[in-house]
Amino acid sequence: MRKSLLVGQGAYLPERIVTNAELAKSVDTTDDWIVQRTGIYQRHIAADGELTSDLAIAAAEKALVSAGLEASDIDLIVLATTTPDDTFPATATKVQATLGITHGAAFDVQAVCAGFVYSLAIADNFIKAGQAQRALVIGAETFTRLLDWQDRTTCVLFGDGAGAVILEATDASDANAAYGVLSTHLHSDGRFRDILFVDGGPSATKTVGQVRMNGKEVFRHAVGKLANVIDETLTTHALGVDDIDWLIPHQANRRIIDNLTAKLGLPVERVVCAIERHANTSAASVPLALAESMASGDIKSGDLVLFEAIGGGLSWGAGLVRLGRP
Repeated sequence: MRKSLLVGQGAYLPERIVTNAELAKSVDTTDDWIVQRTGIYQRHIAADGELTSDLAIAAAEKALVSAGLEASDIDLIVLATTTPDDTFPATATKVQATLGITHGAAFDVQAVCAGFVYSLAIADNFIKAGQAQRALVIGAETFTRLLDWQDRTTCVLFGDGAGAVILEATDASDANAAYGVLSTHLHSDGRFRDILFVDGGPSATKTVGQVRMNGKEVFRHAVGKLANVIDETLTTHALGVDDIDWLIPHQANRRIIDNLTAKLGLPVERVVCAIERHANTSAASVPLALAESMASGDIKSGDLVLFEAIGGGLSWGAGLVRLGRP
């Protein structure tokens, strides 16, 4: 019996910062309008020529340093992204090549904002099955390239960035039982595709398309479905919210986070919220928030952390992890 330890993390944000005030110069909006409805003050935007793979590689390199590992130690890369460099091959293979890895497997996962949780589950199961020893799990997005900058209801919400974690196999002994990926819980329901989607693709229209969203419906589904999957996770382990050291939610909207926190009865002091600085970075938001919180010392090795996210599909999920090595 094997299990996965989460032994390293890293993050990368593009250099360019766009504040609400700057955005209001070209979009019919104001700083007050954005802050009141989303909690966002600024977002990072990738430079011209800066690709999703560039962001992913930078985050991956920091995760390797954090874990005390070399790139050659990695035998699986799972990259969650909605904005790959190319239709094919997988952006993960470019990360693999740039890092100098010539063995193992590398592939992308598309579950939009839930992509990191999905990728974490996939990598964890590869390790449990004995098909990988150490996995690099990345969420990376240049999501701003999918935006309609004339649609103020969506373009103010998103930013670019990347976050990465490293999973390492260990035996599922009593000594290791409390550490690592304790469980993951994934869901999707394609009936709700039309409330959050991009209106393009190589099969349907031969163009990339732009984000379309019914914000009120997304909000309604997000709070309910995320509360349910968190309850599912806690019930699996016979835990209550008081047993969790930190909740790291998908950074979609401050009002979603606040409503979910209130619904769970979880103190806000134990909820990581970086949306004011990052905006919604889709698949990157959870690992990005984790890496920054560990770098600041707020979250520490040994902490019990619950991840959750919801995105287009609809797809949503949660994961419970005790960080670090025993």
